[in-house]
Amino acid sequence: MFLNAVKLFFAGKLFRDGRAVFKQWLKGFALSLAILLVVGWLVSPLVGVVVAALVGGFAQPLLFKDLKYA
Repeated sequence: MFLNAVKLFFAGKLFRDGRAVFKQWLKGFALSLAILLVVGWLVSPLVGVVVAALVGGFAQPLLFKDLKYA
């Protein structure tokens, strides 16, 4: 099942709208990067990485909840 999903993903047939997937992924990436830079600059780089990873990991399911599979 996993290998089938990976094959469909790389063939571009897993999601109905690939642009929506990329757009949501880009929002999560930008949020994580912004948090990493701000917290890393204000506190320390290690704390910035940890906080950005936690916030980014929490945000991805929220961003991807409305995506439709093909």
